[in-house]
Amino acid sequence: MQPAVGSSIVDRMIGVMKLDGPTYEEIERDRDATTQALIVVAIVAAAGGIGAIRDNGISGLIGGIVGAIIGWIIFSFVAYFVGTRLIPGKYTSATPGELLRVMGFAQAPGVLSVFGLIAIIGPLLAFVGAIWGIVTAIVGLKAALEMSTGRAIATGLIAAILSGIVVAVILLPFGLAAWALA
Repeated sequence: MQPAVGSSIVDRMIGVMKLDGPTYEEIERDRDATTQALIVVAIVAAAGGIGAIRDNGISGLIGGIVGAIIGWIIFSFVAYFVGTRLIPGKYTSATPGELLRVMGFAQAPGVLSVFGLIAIIGPLLAFVGAIWGIVTAIVGLKAALEMSTGRAIATGLIAAILSGIVVAVILLPFGLAAWALA
């Protein structure tokens, strides 16, 4: 399925950041949007890496992009499992791909973290982006899983905890668990 006219990656990012329901539904249905979602995750991770380059250097930028992609995949699959198996709503219906697409785009507000380089206001903007990202993720879970806001919040919380544990266990053999949880 090709995106509708005017549904570029930027249009979709803006639609998600505006919490536009039809944009979430369009992303959910468009199987070709998975690549766009991956690009959004990489853009947001790069923005965060650039915003923190003063503290973390170029290795932090590269590690952040790889970590963000792995975290996105793990969170999406865990959220799929939690939302469809543990606490589904009456009308819950989803595929792992739908969650990957919607959760990738839900990270769009994280582009604000690029301003981390700017003293005082940068960290504030990054914080606003992080809170906004939580909201877009909840709206995305609600749309992708066809469930109530309360169930979407519960799904997001449980998935965040479980995916954090999974990431820590995966990174433990590499001595990176403490870094991932920091």
